[in-house]
Amino acid sequence: MNRPRVLLVALLVAAVATVGCAHRGGAGGGRARGLSSPNPIPTAAAKVTTVHATSTISGFVAPLLNVAITSALSEPTDVVNVNEGDRVHVGEVLAVLDTADLKAQLAQAQATVVADQRTAESDDAKVAQTRYTATLNIGQGGNSVLSARAALAQAQQNLVNDQANLARDNALITSGYIAQQTIDQQKTQVLNDQAAVRNAQAQLQSAIINQNVNGTMNKGLQAADVQAAIADAQAAHAAVAQAQATVQQYEAEISRATIVSPTEGVVINRNLNPGEYPGSRTIFTLQRLDDVYAELNASSSDTFAIPVGAPVTLSVAGASGGNYSGHVVAVLGQVTPGSTDFTVKVLVSNPDEKLQSGIPVTAVAALPPVTGVGIPTTAFLDETHTSIMIADDELVDTVAKTVYVHEIGSNGTTSIVTGLKAGQAVVANGQLGVTDGQSLAQE
Repeated sequence: MNRPRVLLVALLVAAVATVGCAHRGGAGGGRARGLSSPNPIPTAAAKVTTVHATSTISGFVAPLLNVAITSALSEPTDVVNVNEGDRVHVGEVLAVLDTADLKAQLAQAQATVVADQRTAESDDAKVAQTRYTATLNIGQGGNSVLSARAALAQAQQNLVNDQANLARDNALITSGYIAQQTIDQQKTQVLNDQAAVRNAQAQLQSAIINQNVNGTMNKGLQAADVQAAIADAQAAHAAVAQAQATVQQYEAEISRATIVSPTEGVVINRNLNPGEYPGSRTIFTLQRLDDVYAELNASSSDTFAIPVGAPVTLSVAGASGGNYSGHVVAVLGQVTPGSTDFTVKVLVSNPDEKLQSGIPVTAVAALPPVTGVGIPTTAFLDETHTSIMIADDELVDTVAKTVYVHEIGSNGTTSIVTGLKAGQAVVANGQLGVTDGQSLAQE
């Protein structure tokens, strides 16, 4: 037998021996065993545990307050006291505008107040005088009517008396006791009495008309005169109030000409120089940075996982000096309607004020603890963390078997999953390339 044939026979013998080993257990003995692993496959037992999970998301720094200062005054600038980068305090004077024109207008408005107050005082006096006159006229009207009634009654009584005397004299003249001249005189007296009655009636009518015209303090001529005087006084007082409002307006404008800081912070932008008019532009921008916000770009799953109040640790790439601590104050809705971008807002203490607006940061938010069946995070077969290999010992040998799970929490080392019982052995490293049915037994 030549050399090639000898080698072929040897290989066939080795193959038969391998098959025999694979089927040892006899012709009737058990199911086929999986291929043995040349090296031990590490496994770990799933067990109930608690993990303190975290979520890592990125974002940028935003100031606690961003204050844009403008001025509505049309006055030139006298002085500017701050520059960009300066730290300012509440009430600190940033700039002062020229107030010469405003002060002149204020003086004129104050003079108008004085003049209007004098007019108002005069009109108040007129109201009092008109009320007095009205009361007097109304009272005199009543007295005039009473006097006219009395005069009419007297005239009527005189007429009655003289008419009686005339009748008596007519009876006596026939007997020759009195002269015709006496009769004529008595007739004249009666005629005079009748004229007096008519005059008294006219005087009474006139007094009544005058009384009705004057009326009372609630209606009539005198009431109208009083109301007109009151209206004049009210208009004068309204003019005083308007003049005083104008004074207050100029005083407020003069006060606003001194532009002060409304907050503690840093001057980020100065857009005003001496001699310039403020116009409608922003003349100063201030930012408060002793505390800042980290506005983190979150997914919809983050909005469910990260609760308000969760502690957060922030880091800045390439920065020295350690990390910054804060806590979640808000989980905001969609940044852009229809998108899946959300914002997690974190309040961060920034005592050294090194965190400036716009700096990118990476945040690690602590999530609520999760308790359940835990496995090594390295056991997952892919990035979706939905499948692992378990050690299946239901066969004659322990072999690898793929099962599907759902990860509900992880701290990066241990993951809590559903779909797996505690005590189940799992392949600890899902990246070893172990396949279904591969033996995990050690030779």
